[in-house]
Amino acid sequence: MLEAIDLTKTYDNTVAVDRLNLKIQPGEVYGLLGPNGAGKTTTINLFLGFTEPNTGTAKVGGLDVQVAPLETKRLLAYIPEQVMLYQNLSGLENLAYFTALAGHDHYGDTDLRGFLGQAGLQAEAHTRRVSTYSKGMRQKVGIALALAKEAKALLLDEPTSGLDPSASFEFSELLRGLSKRGVAVLMATHDLFRAKDVATRVGLMHSGHLVRELSGDELRDADLQAIYLEHMRGAVLA
Repeated sequence: MLEAIDLTKTYDNTVAVDRLNLKIQPGEVYGLLGPNGAGKTTTINLFLGFTEPNTGTAKVGGLDVQVAPLETKRLLAYIPEQVMLYQNLSGLENLAYFTALAGHDHYGDTDLRGFLGQAGLQAEAHTRRVSTYSKGMRQKVGIALALAKEAKALLLDEPTSGLDPSASFEFSELLRGLSKRGVAVLMATHDLFRAKDVATRVGLMHSGHLVRELSGDELRDADLQAIYLEHMRGAVLA
């Protein structure tokens, strides 16, 4: 569903992403780990079409993001570190507005409340102004939008930053639910614990390079922190 083929992006003389090759299948949750400046956010922006690669290709659903930008965006949902919603509107009103923008203006209030409920937002909060929401609640509106759009892939940039342990756990449960629906998830994060808990595969990124991947039993049995530190230190010394 998500594929990077020799994907490269440079800014001036800095290589942000260097010949990245990555494939994420439907139902996979891929945790992309790395320090600040590793290239995680740039990778997400390349899939979103927010920036153009110097060389290589980003594909969504088999379509080149640069060739078919509108078609690929219809397949995607994106949740940044801070979900941007209209503060003076309710969660329900925000969801109605953004689903209509995405071409799904056929939903009624009952449908939209159903999506918010599936995303874990309590019914009493549906009609409250977003200005009263916590970060976790705003993220749930983002998940509801992914459900309403019937997104085939979900891109997340530091989704658990600033969340308390309970909200982080709830967010992981939501990702598991999306995975069961066949949604491909790419999650850029610093949160090693949450990545190991929810990801089906993890990639370690440093200076634009994917330096290690772990999946399945390897990921479950590994000391992810020790492996992460080993590769990050090794990359610095190399």
